[in-house]
Amino acid sequence: MRVLRVSHSAVVDEWRGRERALTALGVDVELCCARRWHAGGAPVMLHARPDERVRGVRTLGRHPALFVYDPLPLWRALGHEVDVIDVHEEPFALATAEILLLRALRRQARRTPVVLYTAQNLRKRYPIPFRWLERWALRAASGVSACNTEAARIAEDKGFVGRARVIPLGVDLERFTPADAATTTGGRVGAPAPTRDPAAPITVGFIGRLVPEKGVLLLLDALAREPRLRLRVVGTGPLASELPAHAASVGVADRVEVVGSVDPAGIPEILRTFDVLAVPSLPTASWTEQFGRVAVEAMACGVPVVSSDAGALPDVVGGAGVVVPTGDAAALADALVDAAGPRAAELRAAGFVRAEECSWGAVGRDYLELYRSIVHEASVAPEPTPTLEVIVVAYGAPELLRRALEPVAGLPVTVVDNSSLPAIRALCDELGVRYLDPGRNGGFAAGVNHGLANLIAPGSDVLLLNPDAEISADDVARLHRALRARPDLASVGPAQVDGQGHEARVEWWLPSPSGTWLESLGLARLRRDPSYVIGSVLLLRAEALDQVGWFDEQYFLYAEEADWAHRAHRLGWRHAVVPEARAVHVGAGTGGDPRRREAHFHASQERFLRKHFGAAGWQWARTGQWLGATVRSIVLPGERGRAARRRAALYRLGPARVEARFGRADAASTSTVAHATPTTDTPAEATA
Repeated sequence: MRVLRVSHSAVVDEWRGRERALTALGVDVELCCARRWHAGGAPVMLHARPDERVRGVRTLGRHPALFVYDPLPLWRALGHEVDVIDVHEEPFALATAEILLLRALRRQARRTPVVLYTAQNLRKRYPIPFRWLERWALRAASGVSACNTEAARIAEDKGFVGRARVIPLGVDLERFTPADAATTTGGRVGAPAPTRDPAAPITVGFIGRLVPEKGVLLLLDALAREPRLRLRVVGTGPLASELPAHAASVGVADRVEVVGSVDPAGIPEILRTFDVLAVPSLPTASWTEQFGRVAVEAMACGVPVVSSDAGALPDVVGGAGVVVPTGDAAALADALVDAAGPRAAELRAAGFVRAEECSWGAVGRDYLELYRSIVHEASVAPEPTPTLEVIVVAYGAPELLRRALEPVAGLPVTVVDNSSLPAIRALCDELGVRYLDPGRNGGFAAGVNHGLANLIAPGSDVLLLNPDAEISADDVARLHRALRARPDLASVGPAQVDGQGHEARVEWWLPSPSGTWLESLGLARLRRDPSYVIGSVLLLRAEALDQVGWFDEQYFLYAEEADWAHRAHRLGWRHAVVPEARAVHVGAGTGGDPRRREAHFHASQERFLRKHFGAAGWQWARTGQWLGATVRSIVLPGERGRAARRRAALYRLGPARVEARFGRADAASTSTVAHATPTTDTPAEATA
């Protein structure tokens, strides 16, 4: 695999551990980084190792979000044939926009998938044009790596259509080692922590910039509460001159040592002098901890860690260190004594494990897995072929459900019962299929997600089967073979007939504003939108679920499979019908008031269009729907004309607004709906 990585921070030799790890895994990595950058308050020049394929690029600007690269070296690099372009800059950064623009202009790179990086775990709304650049970048990305969980969720909420991967920042375990380090077949270990005299002084370490939000003043308050604590401060910053006075004011001046700045090469040695490391960060409106690398470095050196619960620290430290409430000096003091004394051995062992998870080798493997998922290399079926499970989301109608379950009862089947009916549980017990009660009716998407979260064998391909559809085990096997025959297929579905044996359409265009206008003008044959397969009987690929993510639960009823298919298509996947496999789709689950069904269906269309095409795209599509329905209401006679008038009224008022009049609770009666009624064939009845 060939990868082009662009990262201004890779000017620092240690941060190029990611590229070295990928190279060791057989990846051909070309790196473009800043030729010169300010890191840690000091200028850093690029000094490449002899075996590194790295190119220093001039930069204009010093702020990580407000600089650009010299475009010529990037233009040349983008002309090389690569499988993935990895932009290790924030989505809202000017440099990211520059690289994406050059990619769009460079013919050789135009279709190469892009990975972005984010650490931003505060939900900020950036000023124009940065929020436009951010949305453009996230919508163009095929993958996103985030160094913390919240940053990953924010990227998804702001427009990335797939599942952002959480990959930690790396630590060099060859440098950060305990003084008594040894290696065994079980992993890196150190000698057991010595038994401490409970009355002995405890050396608390702090490494970081001396600013209020890093919590160093709070740490002095903790010292005032516990006389055994001694503090060693490493770092510089605005508070450096204030520390002696504040320490004196709380009576701990004789227990505080300010070391000042230390060369990065000396940090491991400094860490080994600590009994415990404190990371007492205090979040502000504009900043919080995005990772806390020093905590993992301390763990690698065998030093227990105590942190606040600010930002990403609970994810990084939790389980391997002690996390205390932000701003609580008393809890901080108690935890420092506990971590350095009674819990030292336990935390030391757990810290070694966490450090291994954040080693450059582990980070390299995580990135390689991300790259493979993007190019669908991991989608080539291994031996044996991944297992298959069936998920049925049910709401009442046990006899209808019986007809769906009996042909597939020999397969691993899970029924997610949104109705929580004892009769459904009894039926599942009778047929020997697994029963799950989510405890609420969150809609079809929520039911599917509940099943995905509780797979019998994680990593299985998943067949979604409606309660009003029937397919034989042999046809399921045909679907599975077809899915695994092509590495780019995210989903497949069978040909379908209705209860009277009539052929039913199962492949539809994905909604779009332009497609809506073409249909409204009677020119649907000119549509060129990608297609998807309806969700009544739909087999989903495990790798696609892993990359795309699960169903969007804002769709209570209808369009959830179209949304998932659209996201998958944006990430390079395809969908197909398998004509050799056949299913019967009775459609009896679609009961209730047809006006409610109409409102629910078109409200979901509105959500889809707003989500993927923005407010302007939705309003353009809405205008097309209203205009087309208005014209039909004039020219069509009888019931067809009346139905068109109701459709026009629905779009004049807004489908989501009309749906709200019915309420989502009314949708429960149709929550076994058959996902077979796209725009042009939906019931004509609507309410105004």
